[in-house]
Amino acid sequence: MQNCRMRPWLPCWLASLACLVTPAWAAHGYALWGELRYPEGFAHFSYVNPQAPKGGELRLVSNLRVSTFDKYNPFTIKGSAPAYLSDLMFDSLLTGALDETAAGYGLLAEGVEVAHDGLSATFRLRPQARFHNGDPVLAADVRHSFETLVGPHTSPGYKTLLEDVAGVDVVDERTVRYRFRKPNRELPLRVGGLPVFSRQWGVENGQPKSFDRVVTDIPIGSGPYRIGPVRFGRDITYVRDPSYWARDLNVKRGSHNFDRITVKIYKDNTARLEALKAGEFDLMRFFSAGDWARRVTGRRFDSGELVKAEFRHRLPTGFQSYVLNTRRPWFQDVRVRQALGLALDYEWMNRQLFYNAYQRVNGLFGNTDCQARGTPDPAEQALLEPWRAGLPASVFGPMVPPPRTDGDQSLRSNLRQAQVLLKAAGWQVRDGRLRNDRGEVFRIEYLDSNESGARVVTPWARNLEKLGIELVFRPVDFALYQQRLQKFDFDITSLAYAGTHNPGQEYADLFGSKAADTEDSGNLTGLKSPAVDALIGAMTAARTRSDLLPACRALERVIVHQHVLVPQWAAGTHRMAYNAWRLQSPGPMPDYALGEGWAIDTWWARRP
Repeated sequence: MQNCRMRPWLPCWLASLACLVTPAWAAHGYALWGELRYPEGFAHFSYVNPQAPKGGELRLVSNLRVSTFDKYNPFTIKGSAPAYLSDLMFDSLLTGALDETAAGYGLLAEGVEVAHDGLSATFRLRPQARFHNGDPVLAADVRHSFETLVGPHTSPGYKTLLEDVAGVDVVDERTVRYRFRKPNRELPLRVGGLPVFSRQWGVENGQPKSFDRVVTDIPIGSGPYRIGPVRFGRDITYVRDPSYWARDLNVKRGSHNFDRITVKIYKDNTARLEALKAGEFDLMRFFSAGDWARRVTGRRFDSGELVKAEFRHRLPTGFQSYVLNTRRPWFQDVRVRQALGLALDYEWMNRQLFYNAYQRVNGLFGNTDCQARGTPDPAEQALLEPWRAGLPASVFGPMVPPPRTDGDQSLRSNLRQAQVLLKAAGWQVRDGRLRNDRGEVFRIEYLDSNESGARVVTPWARNLEKLGIELVFRPVDFALYQQRLQKFDFDITSLAYAGTHNPGQEYADLFGSKAADTEDSGNLTGLKSPAVDALIGAMTAARTRSDLLPACRALERVIVHQHVLVPQWAAGTHRMAYNAWRLQSPGPMPDYALGEGWAIDTWWARRP
């Protein structure tokens, strides 16, 4: 066990072998902290029914905020791909379990070996792995997929996530080695989770096309489904491949039970809800507390055909937030950003709009061990101290929750505090409008792709108006919305950021200085902070869990006290309505599953 601590970036099961022999190909998976829930040779994941019958159809609804799709390539920047295409059509080297975090088990790869120095991970491909066109999945395809994803025509998020990958070597026909620039506990999982596609995808007249021109070419993946009938603007059907190469593999047993998965497209939320009540599809996940509380009713619910159910999970709360674009001059003062947050009356909104269905988002890492509490401990203090001069003093004090309007706090007192902050930042009310020293009016725009968002934004806008700030709601179609976000052409928008129990390099894309200057990156706030960059580096370089926790907690303190995000709300359950006469589930939902993803993967069609 001493050596396990000496080489903490290795899983303990592999580090212990390093003392005795060169690691063999027996490693059936990889765990971030060295412990896998499922042993080698396990029969199937515990949450599936391995005897689930195959057949029937699952009819879904697209929850994407786009009325249709115009491409089959989910990896390029321009255009919109159909919902669920990537998950259903592309396999990866490793796949995760829904009742475990930070672990991956062999899918395309039958074995994984992490080098003793942590600078490479080698995967051996299964001989039976096949693409949809019948070709074997080879090491050259894995290298091609990686090099394409970090190339010029895909989202820059891939480049950020994979910037510590030095390259990929084809060791032999079925062995591929990823080389890393530095030891990083995440990298074997990160590269192991990349989609793998055929080198033949996009080949025309014997020559490969530029990847941005691979638009409606049918993807050549190795996943359990292929594209079936398509009616543009109406629906797309994925058809189960009866000869799917991994159908009997332990990580896939009991999964992908529907012969057909049809994803229907409706123009707005009202149309989706009415179609559900009419029996046009089988399952819908709800994100609107108002819809869930008042509008999920009708004769099909009364008869028991449609069922409302809430599935409790143990997922992180994430940090769904209003995003303030600090590239705009009026958001560059932290006092202004803090004042905007003080004007949000969440408690009123939860009572009046949300039927008390939500809890307030608090920081980046709610419902995880990374959540910061109290004052910084000595390990956090040590990480923060070199950056003290450039950080707000509040970073070094208690971690405080978002402003409240109940108990001993009120909206009135919060607005008074906001007025003080705005005045200190050079903004004062003159002629009924908040103006700066140059007489410019404080007028900002909220960008959304859905007109129904006005209902939630209006209460905040009313409170801002009391401060002399005009917040204008600007709904645009999804294509324009997406384009403006890619170019950072917005003042404020709202986004739901997924949380994680094991944060890492993805936070460089969300908050890193380099990403702030990279078009189409995830850094919509525009935050550029050497402290943030250093703490993300410490987080990704952590070799043990005890190294990770102070780094992620310190990072949360710094970002929260920058006030670039106005925290919104989160739910501890997945709300789903489903057709109980057509669908059957294997049992309780696993702890870390997304509702509709769990259903797609593990439910099956009832026999007529």
